[in-house]
Amino acid sequence: MKLHWSPRSPFVRKVMVAAQELGLADRITTIRTVAAMNTPNAALLEDNPLSKIPTLVLEDGTVLYDSLTICEYLDHLAGGRLFPAAGAARWQALTWQSLGNGFLDALILWRNEREKPVERQTQAWMDAFAVKTGKTLDRLESETSALDAAPFNIGHVTLGCALSYLDFRFADLDWRAGHPKLAAWHAAIRARPSFQATEAVDG
Repeated sequence: MKLHWSPRSPFVRKVMVAAQELGLADRITTIRTVAAMNTPNAALLEDNPLSKIPTLVLEDGTVLYDSLTICEYLDHLAGGRLFPAAGAARWQALTWQSLGNGFLDALILWRNEREKPVERQTQAWMDAFAVKTGKTLDRLESETSALDAAPFNIGHVTLGCALSYLDFRFADLDWRAGHPKLAAWHAAIRARPSFQATEAVDG
């Protein structure tokens, strides 16, 4: 399998963490791919018309888009370990995954806005991203016990990657100060070999 990959993308990292957890990392060949929002990548467009990563190309040429689909496909290959099969556990895991993905979407947009010259920033957007981030962290702080109690699943993978991206791109926020239980949960997640093997780097 071929994965369009970047060492900085949290969504790519989510896929790689899942692959590590499922014992499939050695079956994936990573292809360094730049997917800038304002510059479609000609090579990537051949596999994904949206020019977005992660994009996974299977051995038979089938192409899978988006971390949601790719992670579920990898879980299927491994016999189903990160996605609970049914019932409340499944809906909880998928909800945590959706929260983590949405959190990452907001953080990426916020980072893009913060990188603009001050005179070009939209303050209302900046304020909205800050509010959403604070509320997400508060919600996760209140759900730490549930996260601890649940078997490790795709929700843990996604939320762990989101909090690590917060560290990577928003070190100035000091989010741990008001969220001690979540900070402890994230420290435990970061210590897993799958997270240690996939740390984001600028490059």
